[in-house]
Amino acid sequence: MPIEVDKVVGATIPGAVSQWDEDAVILYHLGVGAGVPPTDPGELQYTYESSPLKVLPSFGVIPVFQMLGGLVGLEGLSFNPMMLLHGEQDLVLHKPLPARAKVENTGRVSDVFDKGKGALVVVETETKDESGDLLCTNRFSAFIRGEGGFGGESGPAPGNEPPAREPDVVAESPTLPQQALLYRLSGDKNPLHVDPNMAALGGFETPILHGLCSFGIVCKAAVDKALDGDVTKVARYQARFSGVVFPGETIVTSMWREGDKVVLSAATKERGTPVITNAALTINN
Repeated sequence: MPIEVDKVVGATIPGAVSQWDEDAVILYHLGVGAGVPPTDPGELQYTYESSPLKVLPSFGVIPVFQMLGGLVGLEGLSFNPMMLLHGEQDLVLHKPLPARAKVENTGRVSDVFDKGKGALVVVETETKDESGDLLCTNRFSAFIRGEGGFGGESGPAPGNEPPAREPDVVAESPTLPQQALLYRLSGDKNPLHVDPNMAALGGFETPILHGLCSFGIVCKAAVDKALDGDVTKVARYQARFSGVVFPGETIVTSMWREGDKVVLSAATKERGTPVITNAALTINN
């Protein structure tokens, strides 16, 4: 059934009040590979509440991730949820994320683009703290296979292309065989990442790592290696999901310093396949 763009764009996505504490932050950090080696002072700042605890900017996707489910059953948008892929993520940090907070989340569909073989539906969410201050804005771009060809705009071209020179910094981030089992405890219970039978239905021989887990791993590599571990320097984090990671593989992140950005590209070490492309951290002035 064709997408009814006029009904979908601007539609409200159900939001909710949510909260987190230091344990939730630490669990997320462990899920994206923090804590190696476990006694390293820098790693303890991610994993020990007495350090004091700092919060990776990528944690900003966690309070609102479940809102993506609001696309299912939305008037004017009928699709098989198994055909939905997470295409891109754009996270804007309006202030550093606290280690403990109670927040209110709101969301809407901001755009629908026609990609020919599929539709790209952009869900924009806002997260505000108890004082009403905006903490972060997320733009989840969901690619729905088989729903394109409705004659809509194709959307902007991807940016953040790496410059034609060797990267300034390269970091390797090994993942654990059980990495997906850890990450799913932060809220993404999609069985594709844990159940071999569901992975097979998706066309994979074995469960794959969550895209947002790779998103967090690459964020941590860039913060640690390009920003000296200063999470408060990140104003924005944009990324395109270009390939899968199998738990146990190593993610290699290349970084280029370009003005107020750190341009990023990540691939698997074992297979050399892209994981995250067209990515960048924008740095606070």
